[in-house]
Amino acid sequence: MIHEKQRLSPETSIKTTEALGQSEKFLEFQESLAKVAPIDRPVLLIGERGTGKELAASRLHFLSRRWQGPLVALNCSALNPSLIESELFGYEKGAFTGAEQRRVGRFEAADSGTLFLDEIGNIPMEVQEKILRVVEYGTFERVGSSSGIEVDARIIAATNADLIGLASQGQFKQDLLDRLSFEVLFLPPLRERSEDILFLANHFASRMAFELGRDEIPGFTEEAIEALENYFWPGNVRELKNLVERAVYRSQTSWIKEIVFDPFQSPYGGMASENREDAGVEMIEPAEDDPVKKSLKEAVQELEIRLIRKALKETRYNQIAAAKKLGLTYHQFRGLYRKFRGELE
Repeated sequence: MIHEKQRLSPETSIKTTEALGQSEKFLEFQESLAKVAPIDRPVLLIGERGTGKELAASRLHFLSRRWQGPLVALNCSALNPSLIESELFGYEKGAFTGAEQRRVGRFEAADSGTLFLDEIGNIPMEVQEKILRVVEYGTFERVGSSSGIEVDARIIAATNADLIGLASQGQFKQDLLDRLSFEVLFLPPLRERSEDILFLANHFASRMAFELGRDEIPGFTEEAIEALENYFWPGNVRELKNLVERAVYRSQTSWIKEIVFDPFQSPYGGMASENREDAGVEMIEPAEDDPVKKSLKEAVQELEIRLIRKALKETRYNQIAAAKKLGLTYHQFRGLYRKFRGELE
């Protein structure tokens, strides 16, 4: 066992807040986590930003046989690639300029516990080779040392990147991908958990009201609920939390009537992209294939998809606003959205 665990950076441990939800998709995912947690093998979590990959890793750890051991994390996207190796494996005194004393890395800190590697697709190839050695043989060397160190840490990795594509392009080691993917779990995005949106919104609203010292928890009007439930949520639960907390803070009554999806929308004339168009900068659309070579049905369908995608982007995926922008009723828009959903996502 390794006992030297001092001098780790603030990102070493991760929060253990419980994930919340009651939808079928959410419960199915939680069941999958519970099923694989006791199996002492690597797990790969794949999900969009804001879906709760860190919370999922935490639950995997605390449902495993390693729950009494440390849970250590490294966000690989938050570091310069040249620093990832020393963060993971530590270094000896004098290993490089500024290395004034020995430093323990994340693998050593996670001995007998779990190491969570977030955004693993950002790890350089040469460091991937060392991680593969740890996974296969349980040993590594600190930077600046040739002495092997034994470690027993379960790896949980997370990403939103296409690791299969990166591996085919030679940017991610296929051997490492094979070893890390004993089980691959996909976190459901919030738009697929429609039953959870209001449930989570009420939860975040009550917490924010308590933080502000208010006696009454604000409710949502029917218009506000409709707006929440029909938004695309590109930032998922994290975006919902920020949006609801902002709405509660701004609300002067016990009812939240207006939902502001875009806090960057200027009250003085729109976003920078709109200002560019107003200034006379021509926004050129990508060249399309000759529509004459397509059937009328195909050409119309392609135009509908382009217009819907553009309206969603301009309204930050607010479907009600997008329908209004296109001159459609909400139900007409929803019909087209369901029809072309595969092409729009």
